[in-house]
Amino acid sequence: MSIEVSTGEEPYLIVSSDTHAGLQCEDYRPYLDSSLHEEFDKYVEERHEHRRITEEVNAEFIEKWEGENEEGLKGAYDSSVRNGVMDADGISGEIIFADGDAVTGQESPPFGAGLAAGQITDSKLAFGGARAHNRWLEEFCGDDPVRRAGVALVPITHDVDEAVKEIEALAEKPGIYGVMVPTMWHGFPPYGSDHYDKVWAACSETGLVVHTHSGEADFPSYGENVAMYISEVPFWTHRILWQLLFSGKFDRFPGLKFAVVECGSFWIGDILWKADINFGGTNKIKKMGSRMKGLISRLPSEYFGTNVFIGASTMSREEIRRRHVNGIDALMWGTDYPHPEGSWPNTVERLENDFRDVSIEDTRRLLGLNAVECYGLDFEGLNSIASRVGPTPKQLNQDPELRTSENALREARWWLDEYGCELQY
Repeated sequence: MSIEVSTGEEPYLIVSSDTHAGLQCEDYRPYLDSSLHEEFDKYVEERHEHRRITEEVNAEFIEKWEGENEEGLKGAYDSSVRNGVMDADGISGEIIFADGDAVTGQESPPFGAGLAAGQITDSKLAFGGARAHNRWLEEFCGDDPVRRAGVALVPITHDVDEAVKEIEALAEKPGIYGVMVPTMWHGFPPYGSDHYDKVWAACSETGLVVHTHSGEADFPSYGENVAMYISEVPFWTHRILWQLLFSGKFDRFPGLKFAVVECGSFWIGDILWKADINFGGTNKIKKMGSRMKGLISRLPSEYFGTNVFIGASTMSREEIRRRHVNGIDALMWGTDYPHPEGSWPNTVERLENDFRDVSIEDTRRLLGLNAVECYGLDFEGLNSIASRVGPTPKQLNQDPELRTSENALREARWWLDEYGCELQY
């Protein structure tokens, strides 16, 4: 970390790595190219029909959720309400994704261009819907560019050259700090192929962080079985990570950063263990490591915290306990506001409970400093807000004498020494 990590009692600078915002679906119309209005009207009708069906299936939950949180839910598109919610939660800054309404899908970008964008088959609709949301997002983040870091939508699978133009234009917009690409590439070339190199180069040069976010998965395989979906959706979200890493994209484009968001961090440690020993363990057959020559220059785990980051949202206490094996410099906490699976409206209680046994220096990394470094956020500006709204270590019931061992990371990643891991070429 280039930012000095304080162990003092000053308030925490908290950046939520996962929040959502968006207009009610019909309100996107002024931001949409007029040539798409006819298709858009049909889409709006479909969204309202989707809400009607959802209300029939899940009426009790929807009534309770929307009734108890009516005012706060307006923060998905209302700036003043949103800032009030953030202040109450102790949040200084946020990384903003599309799809403000995760319950009925009413605050969804045109044509579904948000979290399930890979489902769109028409390139015209994919780019049109994405641009409509991006235009609104630029305004929304421009209202408070210190506090709001927007993640724009770019459907890179449909047209690489068009995607690059979009990325270069977005890089000039205040408050835009990243792009979200479709989680699944379906019939298009995989992300590890050379097909998308212009995209990765543009993101590396502009500093826009590339994201996938939990949402899309292999829907036809699940039917109505939500347990199957929940079990598999993290895989599809972080599949691109191994495509980028093992095709050498982080070495070819050193400034490229990729963040997996809202799929937890429970899966990281075991995958890093196997990846490191497969390609760096001296007890393994060296031919596996030698086949990566010219593609990767570091052990897979060593890309975490430099090129790879994890927006793990409201980490469980167990995931927080695993913070060193999973990447103390890579993990970023988040509220997932205003989605019901997140910490809001109980963020204060979650912070007070979940971080009580964590050192101050680790807490500062997880709650905000890793995000500041990943996105290049305005540290001084956010710190000023934190001094007003952030909770203190005392408020999180923490022991001010608890310190992180200098060997914590090495000890957590036990395989590095046990297998003598280093690149085998």
